[in-house]
Amino acid sequence: MNDTITQFIAQHRIHEVECVIPDMTGIARGKILPKDLFLAAGEMRLPKSVLLNTVNGQQPDNGPFVGETDPDMVCIPDIRTARVVPWAAEPVAVVIHDCQEFDGSPVTLSPRSVLRHVVGLFEAKGWQPVVAPEMEFYLVARQQNPHEPLQPPLGRSGKPEAGRQSYSIDAVNDFDPFFMELSQFCEVHRLGVETLIHEAGAGQMEINFSHGDPMDLADRVFLFKRTVRETALRHGIFATFMAKPMEREPGSAMHIHQSVLDQDTGHNVFSLPDGSASPLFTHYIGGLQKYVPQVMPMLAPYVNSYRRLSRFMSAPINVQWGHDNRTCGIRIPKSGPDARRVENRVPGVDVNPYLAMAATLACGYLGMTEQIAPSSPMTSSAWDLDFELPNHLEDALSRMRACEALEKVLFPEFVKAFCAVKELEYATYNRVISSWEREHLLLLV
Repeated sequence: MNDTITQFIAQHRIHEVECVIPDMTGIARGKILPKDLFLAAGEMRLPKSVLLNTVNGQQPDNGPFVGETDPDMVCIPDIRTARVVPWAAEPVAVVIHDCQEFDGSPVTLSPRSVLRHVVGLFEAKGWQPVVAPEMEFYLVARQQNPHEPLQPPLGRSGKPEAGRQSYSIDAVNDFDPFFMELSQFCEVHRLGVETLIHEAGAGQMEINFSHGDPMDLADRVFLFKRTVRETALRHGIFATFMAKPMEREPGSAMHIHQSVLDQDTGHNVFSLPDGSASPLFTHYIGGLQKYVPQVMPMLAPYVNSYRRLSRFMSAPINVQWGHDNRTCGIRIPKSGPDARRVENRVPGVDVNPYLAMAATLACGYLGMTEQIAPSSPMTSSAWDLDFELPNHLEDALSRMRACEALEKVLFPEFVKAFCAVKELEYATYNRVISSWEREHLLLLV
């Protein structure tokens, strides 16, 4: 085992190590090992089919994707991800692992492998992608009945939020104990969180991350979701990353800011030497416009995701673009030439962060390499235009399966397996009889 991780475990007096991988839904799977076994083994083995779990714990027929014998894969610890688990009663570490075949090649079903592959395509062109996610989430009152609507939690005032408190400092302060502990946990966990604001919805918050390497940011988002949920439980409330948890409140997004640097010079390739926008910048936008509707299952992975994408609810309905225009799916924030970037406002916060970042970077990469011209920028409200995004998961999956260009940049076998997982989830959802159906159809039709 690497000396660095041995020193890390000794320095923090670690007793156990959580060895985790993200599956296709973004759920942490793996094993908890005593420190000595972790150091002695140097790897972990799991069935490859673990990557194919749906969010409700089912699996599609995995034979076509992993083989009929359900073989193992080798999970190698990425030492750079080693962190202390701040809420554990005793010193515990978590280490994210990479999934490999026994010959050392990447398991192409692994979300980390997909993201690393897309970043590698950029690197082969001499480009270095940079991302910065913004994450919205809701704090909600604890409840045990999934048939009852979610409610805002009680703050220190003893009352739930009765209205929308966008950017309210007092509304954030109402949950000071929660956010103080969350801040401490994020610091111990080395998550690099920058700012906290109260968003538009009742109990809706937003956390911004500093910009950086896509894999590092995906790791931090993956760990952050778990950190928020654990902190909320300690304070008697729930935290949810559902895209649309409450009917009358705005949905929650994970906006992704992205730019591309020249690997040799560090110069932002979206800007020319005179400070004006480069052709690569407009082509990147063109790629997002063309391919985001085709890769929506990675940006809106659940039935609930499409409830967020509705007109006049602070969420995009198309892939129009504009300068500092929040009604567009693609926004260009005001910035200087060195910080010129694109903000993809389409992803919901319910995404697997590895796959969402791989998807949006893949769209931009295809735009740059295919030299796709974008439409004219929007200078008015894009909410007044027609829907350009899929209206539901079934439509999104059909579009993704039919897009050959995406298969080439995301691994063909991954696209097929991912769609199979999502189709099984959709089929399971379709069997559920909703409260709306019982209320309006039971005695009236």
